[in-house]
Amino acid sequence: MLTRDHAWVGTLHEHAIDSQALTGNPLGDPNVRPLYVYTPPAYEAEPQRRFPTLYVIQGLTGMVEMWRNRKPFQPTVLERVDALFADPATRPAVVVYVDAFTALGGSQFLDSPATGRYHTYLCDEVVPWVDAHYRTLPGAAHRGIAGKSSGGYGAMVTPMLRPDLFGGLATHAGDALFEHCYWPDVRAAIRALRDVYDGDYDAFWTDFRARPGRPKHTDDALLNVWAMAACYSADADGTVRLPWHPDGRIDHDVWNRWLAWDPVRMAAVHGEALRSLRAIWIDAGRSDEFYLDVGADAFAAAVRGLGIGEPTLHVERFDGTHANLEWRYPLALAFLSERLSAGTS
Repeated sequence: MLTRDHAWVGTLHEHAIDSQALTGNPLGDPNVRPLYVYTPPAYEAEPQRRFPTLYVIQGLTGMVEMWRNRKPFQPTVLERVDALFADPATRPAVVVYVDAFTALGGSQFLDSPATGRYHTYLCDEVVPWVDAHYRTLPGAAHRGIAGKSSGGYGAMVTPMLRPDLFGGLATHAGDALFEHCYWPDVRAAIRALRDVYDGDYDAFWTDFRARPGRPKHTDDALLNVWAMAACYSADADGTVRLPWHPDGRIDHDVWNRWLAWDPVRMAAVHGEALRSLRAIWIDAGRSDEFYLDVGADAFAAAVRGLGIGEPTLHVERFDGTHANLEWRYPLALAFLSERLSAGTS
């Protein structure tokens, strides 16, 4: 059987959200955003029942339409999730796929004067909209969030910032322990900016946007560093501050602004929020190119240091890299749906 011959058992609903939070955002990105909502087969079969909700968010450069992307010999993520809930052993849940793409590639699901109010969009617009339009179980105890890479970052920090909304998280190789995952790109960006663009980031963006689909080897570091700076170290007027001086030395004032957003460091500040969660899933491939397995270890240690352990906490390192992690989503969603269904029929 071809993998594209998937027999759906649940239903994928496609919506568009007109966001007030994103209206007039600094990058001029659309304020009307696509939103996918998946309902499991039990949703139609049991019309009086309410369900936990699992929010799935994407990594840098991810758009919600990309959940349909198909690789040879593999189901799409949407099909994997449907197959998960076809199994009667899996506790059913509503799954929500959120779009937070920006002209810089992403938002880290934070509010920033340089990118827009994407944390507000997720928490104060998307969540209430889903609860109003679908039979969800109200309250943080039955609401989880999951993602990979920058989506894994958003999955870690959003429940820390809004424990009133989210009671569980799953992070797959989420951005953490910034000195290991980001600084190699910072030094690569310093060199590329010097050698290719005469130190001018505007020149990079002009060049980058003039050649869509024709990448240079220097693009990834320059894109990633600027996008992160726009999220972590933008001034109130939208000015993006980079974490180095013109001579290449670390600008510790700016770098410390980045570190304040590191989930490993945030855990100590938001311990009460983390202790309130019913489910925490942390995983990463042991050969992750960005050393996010090291970040996962550090975040797990910070969580354990708060007195959180099994069965709330699940930590796993597996054989793999930062790529081809689609198979991890159903494992984590099954864990979240089980833990966040506790106390329901």
